[in-house]
Amino acid sequence: MDPGRKRRALRRFWTAVAAAFALPLSMLATGTTTANAATVQCSVDYKTNDWGSGFTADLTLTNRGTTAIDGWTLAYGYTGNQQLANGWNGTWSQAGRTITVKNASYNGTIAPGGTVSAGAQFSYSGTNAAPTNFTVNGTSCVGAHQPPITVLTSPAAGAVYSRGDAVPLAATAAAADGATIGKVEFYDDTTLLGTDTSAPYTYSASGLTAGSHSLTAKAYDSLGATGESTPVGITIAAGPAVVASTSQLAVQQGKTATYDVRLSTQPSADVTVTTARTGGNAGLSVTGGNALVFTPSNWNTAQKVTVTADSSGTGAATFESTAAGYGTASVTVTQIATSKTYDARFLDLYGRITNPANGYFSPQGIPYHSVETLIVEAPDQGHETTSEAYSYLLWLQAMYGKVTGDWSKFNGAWALMEKYMIPTHADQPTNSFYNPSKPATYGPEEDTPDQYPAKLDPSVPVGSDPLAGELKSTYSTDDVYGMHWLQDVDNTYGYGDTPGGGCEAGPTASGPSYINTFQRGPQESVWETVPQPTCDAFKYGGKNGYLDLFTGDSSYAKQWKYTDAPDADARAVQAAYWADLWAKQQGNGPAVSGTVAKAAKMGDYLRYAMYDKYFKKIGNCVGPSTCPAGTGKDASDYLLSWYYAWGGSADTSGGWAWRIGSSYAHSGYQNPLAAYALSADADLKPKSATGAADWSTSLSRQLEFYRWLQSSEGAIAGGATNSWQGRYATPPAGTSTFYGMYYDPQPVYHDPPSNQWFGFQAWSMERVAEYYQQTGSASAKAVLDKWVAWALSKTTVNPDGTYLIPSTLQWSGQPDTWNASTPGANTGLHVTVADYTNDVGVAAAYAKTLTYYGAKSGDAKAKSTAKALLDGMWGNYQDSLGIAVPETRTDYSRFNDPVYVPSGWTGKMPNGEAINSSSTFASLRSFYKNDPAWSKVEAYLKGGAAPVFTYHRFWAQADIALAMGSYAELLE
Repeated sequence: MDPGRKRRALRRFWTAVAAAFALPLSMLATGTTTANAATVQCSVDYKTNDWGSGFTADLTLTNRGTTAIDGWTLAYGYTGNQQLANGWNGTWSQAGRTITVKNASYNGTIAPGGTVSAGAQFSYSGTNAAPTNFTVNGTSCVGAHQPPITVLTSPAAGAVYSRGDAVPLAATAAAADGATIGKVEFYDDTTLLGTDTSAPYTYSASGLTAGSHSLTAKAYDSLGATGESTPVGITIAAGPAVVASTSQLAVQQGKTATYDVRLSTQPSADVTVTTARTGGNAGLSVTGGNALVFTPSNWNTAQKVTVTADSSGTGAATFESTAAGYGTASVTVTQIATSKTYDARFLDLYGRITNPANGYFSPQGIPYHSVETLIVEAPDQGHETTSEAYSYLLWLQAMYGKVTGDWSKFNGAWALMEKYMIPTHADQPTNSFYNPSKPATYGPEEDTPDQYPAKLDPSVPVGSDPLAGELKSTYSTDDVYGMHWLQDVDNTYGYGDTPGGGCEAGPTASGPSYINTFQRGPQESVWETVPQPTCDAFKYGGKNGYLDLFTGDSSYAKQWKYTDAPDADARAVQAAYWADLWAKQQGNGPAVSGTVAKAAKMGDYLRYAMYDKYFKKIGNCVGPSTCPAGTGKDASDYLLSWYYAWGGSADTSGGWAWRIGSSYAHSGYQNPLAAYALSADADLKPKSATGAADWSTSLSRQLEFYRWLQSSEGAIAGGATNSWQGRYATPPAGTSTFYGMYYDPQPVYHDPPSNQWFGFQAWSMERVAEYYQQTGSASAKAVLDKWVAWALSKTTVNPDGTYLIPSTLQWSGQPDTWNASTPGANTGLHVTVADYTNDVGVAAAYAKTLTYYGAKSGDAKAKSTAKALLDGMWGNYQDSLGIAVPETRTDYSRFNDPVYVPSGWTGKMPNGEAINSSSTFASLRSFYKNDPAWSKVEAYLKGGAAPVFTYHRFWAQADIALAMGSYAELLE
């Protein structure tokens, strides 16, 4: 994934380069040639999901040789009556009991140490013994050595200890394939606490600071393999405290529920803990355990508090457990209708996500991209965050307000986002120097990173900005009200570019810190980026900071620069729409009105995403100098582009400033629900003179865009651009157009192609489905009818609740040139599903799409499949932190990828790491070598099996919770 899972970028003052922001990276397509069987060295991992009369088989083929395998045929035999039904990621066939899999066109080459995966579904009766012998290109393969299984058995997840008390760590570790365990290490996040070399593996950790801690155990075996446990979150209280087992509890009407309480530290005498409702829903009451006695001998033994709900009410109440001299434990108990099983699931997941001990949030309350630190997607480290994560937090808290009636958390989430992710005036101090008649100086985008730095060309005409004056007169400020897209929450890189507080304050700053990565054209993957600050004061990098890596100018000035991810800002507006609607339904509209007004303001500025990068006219825009400059709204395509950006001089006494849009519109970024809210909802209509009208036009334009990009099968293709190749080049003859914009099958980025991730389909169609559910729009329904039918035809739900949904899409052809009065049938635009996944975040977004569509249309299969996906992930993929599945990360072979730096260019990162022509992704990020999961990647880089991780991405966990809440609202 996010999964998100898009990328974006920004360039030097006066200009910005198209970039991307994160989907989960998938295996890249490669060509196929004839293999040399004599050189094959390999292993095969074989796993099944068996439901008695059938099963799916997942095979992972690893190249254990020193040369690439170019083209492969894998064969094996069964001993029973297994019958092949279908397969993926290869061409599957069966002859008697022999199964043969030939590579697909996109996965034929396996690099040394690399892996490919393929899978199939079978039926059978009787026994289902696993095959024992595999061959690849006629050569026998051995089984891969499995890493040790490691479980952190103590402390318990969510445990609370008092500062100064030792925390007892214990783990079990089991080796495979005859190996033995050599040692177990215990970590606090990435800090090694201690080591034990003999079972039982234990360690007593003392001196942990007050706050939240994420603990893991990591085992090493005698064959060199390692395995780390699932993280366990604990809290160290500043002093003695009463401890509750949860912070959230759901109780159905007329029923009871319980939670546990205990003490965090041993008392010297008996302590009585009293529990009572302190506010909220009076229909909830303590009916057991209201006064519990803890002694010096049983202080750590949990005792139960029972809460009972009356038969009719709903809503939340706060229950506090107190004792003299001890910190209070607070639990929010929510009464729900007897039928609302999925609301109970929402509250369960919400409690796990928001539990500080589980590691989803920084000490400031900022959502991390993931609990895990070793993860490379668009953020190149897990404890960075994105505007995407902030927007999901807003949506999660809106749903929480709907279920509980408590809107303080939604308002608090917006305030958090405004404080940390929207640059303050101090962060963008020279906007007053901005000249709307010359918003930026043209700079071409190049195809590959090694073509940078690229020179600016002031001779190219640019259009005028029609928004700046209107926005300033409306809001009495020159500042832009939009989120920057990327933040180094823990200041891991050390730029210390603290929001509102300084430019390159350095490694000693406590964070969070604004940063940027992507800047050098569509082929620059996350593996090829140079992390840099958003406020470049030349303190780090080279003599010109980082600027001369991107533009080839005669001189450089210290400057600030930000990039907005429009889909995240639009999602924030989307969340505000639902908060406004749900609060009004409760009679609580005034509780969110102030925050909703801020969302309307954000939507006003979000219109910058509708504009050509240099405000040139939309349509048939060829040639940097010959494409005419726009004179106002004729530079707007009324779609949500990949980014908008703004920046300026750090010198407030003699400054300059610039603003740009983006010429690329991706189908996955559109949000008709937000456009509807900003054009038709009285509370969300922007205050500016033309804001609501612009969004009204955008709403109809977005729906046309979907129709134009809809393939013959039903999936939605990539998008369009007003600037071919990012430099107004001439597109290939016959390229179809949408209002004069050229069809682009993979807008913005190509490594991996931006059109291949099914998650963009689910995200985008979910917004269409919300709009359809709210309005009954016939245009939205027409797109959804065809898309849902296609998606359902590619979805498998097994009897045990496991499922497979599309993962990687492949495209051919192009749409018909758009004709609004008689849209074409797009018989020449086609999609195929290359492989499938059980990704939980994408499945949740997909389930939401089916829920909103099914609720309005009555489509029975959509409704039943939504339920099956939610029940399947709930029943099969839960752990203590949320819902997640293992992922094999073959792309981690790229840790040693070179990062292009021009010959002769030298500089340093804040921690002293060299930046030069020998730099690699890993050499610029030495902090990864201290990560407890690093050894798995290191072993892979040395020829071992591809590492497997179970990630807990914030956006995915929020989306799963939201899917449960949406199903409860509409279909339960």
